Amino acid sequence: MPTPTDQLEVVHQPDKKRFALLFDDDTAVLEYIPAKNYLVFTHTEVPPALEGKGLAGKLARTGLEYAKDQNQQVMPLCPYVAMYIRRHPEYKSLVLPGFKV
Repeated sequence: MPTPTDQLEVVHQPDKKRFALLFDDDTAVLEYIPAKNYLVFTHTEVPPALEGKGLAGKLARTGLEYAKDQNQQVMPLCPYVAMYIRRHPEYKSLVLPGFKV
């Protein structure tokens, strides 16, 4: 029996430069590039069969909370993360100065 998506925990995989939700047969990811004092969020991907279950939001929130905990700013090149920040203005202070979301 597959694990319900609301019970999954996001795993930080720094060696792969990503945050991931691991499933029986697939993985949802938020990929990033670490820079000197900030993270560049580049890509969010959720398997088609799991879309619409809030997984991308869970990944974005975890990545942004990680950046906040590490006192790092972010450059959200990933359109999903940029949209997430627009919808959750509490994360706007993390965005690098001069970068528009």
